[in-house]
Amino acid sequence: MLELFVLDEDVVRCEADLPVLQGVARLRQLVRLAWHLRQRDQARAQALAADAALLLPIAPAAERRLLAARLQLLDSEWRWLRGELAAAQTLAEAALLEYELLDDACGRADARCQLASVAVDCGDAAQCERQLAVASADARAAGDAMRADVVDAATALFSVFRDAQGTAERWRQRFGDEAQDAHPAVAGWISDFLGTSAFQSAEFGRGISHLMAGFDAALASGQLRRAIILATNIGNGFTSLNAHDAALEWMQRAFDLARPTGWPLSIGLCQMQTAETLRQLGQREAAQTLLHKALQTLLPLPASRAYAVALEYQGDLALDLEDYDGALASFAQLEERGAALGQSDFQSAARRGKAHALSQQGRPREAQQAACSALSLARASGDVCNQIAALRVLAQIHERHALPAPESLAAPNAVLHYLDQALALAAAIEGYTVPWSLLDTAAREYAAIGDYQRAYGIALQAGAARDKTHSQDATNRAIAMQVQYRTERAQTEGEHHRQLAAAEAQRAAVLQQTNATLAHLSAIGQEITAHLDADAVFRALDRHVHGLLDATHFSVFLLEADGQHLRCAFGVEAGQPLPATRYALADQQANSVRSLRERREILVELEADALTPNLIPGTLPTLTLLFAPLTVGERVLGVMTVQSLQARAYGERERLIFGTLCAYGAIALDNAATQAELLDKNLELQRAYQALEEVSLTDQLTGLRNRRFFLQHVDADVALSLRRYDEPCAPPLAERGEALSDKDLVFFLVDLDHFKEVNDSHGHGAGDAVLVQMQERLREVFRESDYLVRWGGEEFLVLARATHRDEGKQVAERIRQAVAGRPFTLPDGSRLDKTCSIGFACFPFLPAQPRLLNWSQVVELADQALYIAKNSGRNGWAALYSTPSTRPEQLFSRLVHRLDRALDEDQVRLLRGPRS
Repeated sequence: MLELFVLDEDVVRCEADLPVLQGVARLRQLVRLAWHLRQRDQARAQALAADAALLLPIAPAAERRLLAARLQLLDSEWRWLRGELAAAQTLAEAALLEYELLDDACGRADARCQLASVAVDCGDAAQCERQLAVASADARAAGDAMRADVVDAATALFSVFRDAQGTAERWRQRFGDEAQDAHPAVAGWISDFLGTSAFQSAEFGRGISHLMAGFDAALASGQLRRAIILATNIGNGFTSLNAHDAALEWMQRAFDLARPTGWPLSIGLCQMQTAETLRQLGQREAAQTLLHKALQTLLPLPASRAYAVALEYQGDLALDLEDYDGALASFAQLEERGAALGQSDFQSAARRGKAHALSQQGRPREAQQAACSALSLARASGDVCNQIAALRVLAQIHERHALPAPESLAAPNAVLHYLDQALALAAAIEGYTVPWSLLDTAAREYAAIGDYQRAYGIALQAGAARDKTHSQDATNRAIAMQVQYRTERAQTEGEHHRQLAAAEAQRAAVLQQTNATLAHLSAIGQEITAHLDADAVFRALDRHVHGLLDATHFSVFLLEADGQHLRCAFGVEAGQPLPATRYALADQQANSVRSLRERREILVELEADALTPNLIPGTLPTLTLLFAPLTVGERVLGVMTVQSLQARAYGERERLIFGTLCAYGAIALDNAATQAELLDKNLELQRAYQALEEVSLTDQLTGLRNRRFFLQHVDADVALSLRRYDEPCAPPLAERGEALSDKDLVFFLVDLDHFKEVNDSHGHGAGDAVLVQMQERLREVFRESDYLVRWGGEEFLVLARATHRDEGKQVAERIRQAVAGRPFTLPDGSRLDKTCSIGFACFPFLPAQPRLLNWSQVVELADQALYIAKNSGRNGWAALYSTPSTRPEQLFSRLVHRLDRALDEDQVRLLRGPRS
């Protein structure tokens, strides 16, 4: 079972184990390590996943599908982190489907958690809850308590924003008030939930303590995005307490983690929270620049809660800058997003902001209504901070405008009525520094009604609060951050500084020894497996074996088709090809056979003065011999061997390299064999298809082309003919008929006269014999490039290509003579005289307007001419031609339905033959 999260020391052990593993065990470790580095070190994780993908074919079928689904889930998470939500959802759904088919409950739980994460960033809280509810059940079905706890804590956290009080009551019974004795991965989520719940009830001091514990746990368990969110929320908590120096310190910490990742939500969160702190410190220009940048960064995630927070900050900044139209626009967007998310804090903040802007625009009634609505929402959800903000706005509205006092007036005037309530709420928040501006407003209002003693006391509090808020340290840090942000506009990359304490040093040492080799082997594997030709695979293996190992001798043995012999398919020693060798699998001496039979690596190490056993005649006496089987899944393809003249040439590192090359080689050779088989099958299919295609385009009796062939090809010939008429350098249409007529098409319809009598008198065998001899006579008349088509029964269609239209009558006469000039021989040896009738027409029919009639209409005119030839006594031909006076209007209809009239009016010319 693959863990959901592990600690840093577990990752170090996983890295240390990887170099010595081979085959399927190595594949499993690659996937496990990539999974646990997915946020810790995304680049390294992606490289490991790519290596694993290459080795997938060696795993058994069911395990291969599970591992492939895990790689899909990894890709989904990386796309989600980059803000590619649609692609992330598609990949997670595909992985979920595979886990469902394989009945893997842990996989289902992880895929549903991923879909829930995507749903959160899409602003779909209902979908998030649905996916987490099923994920929790899946985790329990798998017996994985840690997964179940993480899913439940995430469910609690995401529910806080919609119903803080109800969620706290429900889930505190499950988790208590502290995340004690839980795995850090679980403790981080529980602490996040407890801290966020405390924030919602304005208990910022307690909330920050929980979030700090969650931050440490998230980092230790490899949840980098969670750690960044927690750091920004801790900074936001300090901002709410008006502890801006501490807020900026945590924002900087979040930035240091987020900057190297390139993840839009993480970077956008840091930018917008820092912008809000800068706004409250009075650094409005810097805040505006950074907030604009945050909104641009968050553009791929417009439905997320982070984007809604940025809209709220944008509205508040617009109020500070006295851009009231801009503020109203931002708060209108915020209210819409709050309604879509079902989160009352955004709706309350939006109405409070609109109230402030409406008051400044001289619309007091609308402002009062919006502020009262904001206050009601904040009270209903127990949101103390938004209550204070709404009360302050109500005080400002009454200070600016003459409005009726509230019904339950509990102070000398309406302004103090609301200010006193705001001050009372603020005083109840532990660790909260009451905003000096709120105290200053109250002091001025008490002075205005003559209560100078109260005014003086509050003014002293305002001064102290102002000094605390605008400490020199905080101002200096704000200035330093402004300089840093200006630099970041020109430089988007930075270094990711995160220490893994003492364990990191061990991990770094292991990585330093193995990473270069693994990266090199990965590139080699990609090259080797890219080949689909066995000889190319052999050459690539030979090149890399000699580049990475001391290999005097290198051979590849393949199992023959009979499954009883190994033959040397490729062998090189000292640069020279080896003699062909072949071993029976019953051979008890050959190490290559033994390696294949036992399906394991065999290392033979000899002393310098020892004799090489089973030395092949004509080869060198090597001292170190390494054999390994070439396996793909459960199948063994052969054996690969390297041998050296040096003693003990192959240590652990060299054996790892050789094992990896064997794995890549086996995959490549299997692919090559499959490709060769596919090529043979494809060639066989291609020949069969060509034969079928030829049959489908040929008349089976005569061997002539059939109607289907003609319909497939005629359009291309027509287009070629028309293209000649469209050539820009050609003379005008009226002048070029003669010049282009050798590119015209002539359609001949040929019909055997009285053919039915042949069948009736001599039988269908005689009729078939006549038709076969008819095609021979047509071939005597026409060129190979012309189309000879059996059009139906005893009727033939011939398309004479690139033929001078005036030559049609000579061709027609040759057809007639070829048929009538000599008798046909019947199957019984008797001879029979036959004649034929021919009708033809030319395309284009009207050269001045070549597109006036299409080819099928020209064939119909040829058919009319055939009818005329039949009615003229048969054994003759007829043709229809246009004339210089042919009118194009409704030409085809006139020729078909009123041919006699068209002949009388010289609209068409009729030629007949032979002339007597």
